[in-house]
Amino acid sequence: MTAHTFAYLSNDLVYSAMATLTLALLAFSAELAFGDRGRVARTSRLTVHRVPVAAAVGAGAAPVDVDTPDVAEPSEVDLPESTRSAKFGGIGFALTVLSFVLLLAAVVFRGLAAGRAPWGNMYEFSLASALVVTGAYVIAVWRRPVLRLLGVFIVVPVLLTLGLAVTVLYVDAGPLVPALKSYWLVIHVAAAIISGGIFTLGGAVTVLYLLQERWERRGISNSLSRRLPESEQLDRTAYRLFAFVFPLWTFAIVAGAIWAENAWGRYWGWDPKETWALVTWVVFAGYLHARATAGWKGRRAAMIALLGLSAFLFNYFGVNIFFTGLHSYGGLPNK
Repeated sequence: MTAHTFAYLSNDLVYSAMATLTLALLAFSAELAFGDRGRVARTSRLTVHRVPVAAAVGAGAAPVDVDTPDVAEPSEVDLPESTRSAKFGGIGFALTVLSFVLLLAAVVFRGLAAGRAPWGNMYEFSLASALVVTGAYVIAVWRRPVLRLLGVFIVVPVLLTLGLAVTVLYVDAGPLVPALKSYWLVIHVAAAIISGGIFTLGGAVTVLYLLQERWERRGISNSLSRRLPESEQLDRTAYRLFAFVFPLWTFAIVAGAIWAENAWGRYWGWDPKETWALVTWVVFAGYLHARATAGWKGRRAAMIALLGLSAFLFNYFGVNIFFTGLHSYGGLPNK
């Protein structure tokens, strides 16, 4: 096959993945819509009363006390989620797995078309990022099935990223600019892509935590709140994701500095991309430090995490759109 054939195959696979993800989004939305659990009454406690009854039949029989249970007001308990909801969720997850396979093939064919690592510009970086986010979600659900409820919150940003990639960021497969012709392209950019996927997953869990915590605090019960883990568990899951990705993001920054010295003769030049990568690092360092030393958990820690995620997303999108610098080769095609 020629490079053009690989490029066309890659493009077709991207559009196929987008179509499959759209169907997955509909299935996940249906899972939430039909996910309200049934409710039944049960006896929550028994109260013993002493009731006098006749010990024998006949006049003059002496009364004795007999313990009889007094049934309290019934309370509500959750029944398992409906079969319809479970089917929609399973379909959505299966479609997401299929989308991951299609995106993986699209990235591989893009690399074959370009004859290099397939993340040399923002279009390719976006494809790889969408692949990692989808893969991180699939692994998370495989390890903890309850996280399947994240489906809508994961598929939406992945679809938006792919939509932006094919409409605004697309460039034809071609050779790298001289500054990128280095083995550090594989090391530095791959670390950044994986970090972005885990940051996104952690951000989705954090948003769900804030929703669940608010519902618990206000005593609100709805379809989603009854099926999500407790807020403390969501908070702990988000913390573990951010604690896992922080060293990887640190490595990405250090690897980028080493690559910069090889390419441009300096380790750090306060390029906008470098600066916002550092801002992201500082915010998440503050997040982890606050949890470890000051005992910050819950809403305050979640707000810091979302601030760090916002800095990362601005570094990903905003810097390439609104700023110029040594990383301008990764920006918009006509910039």
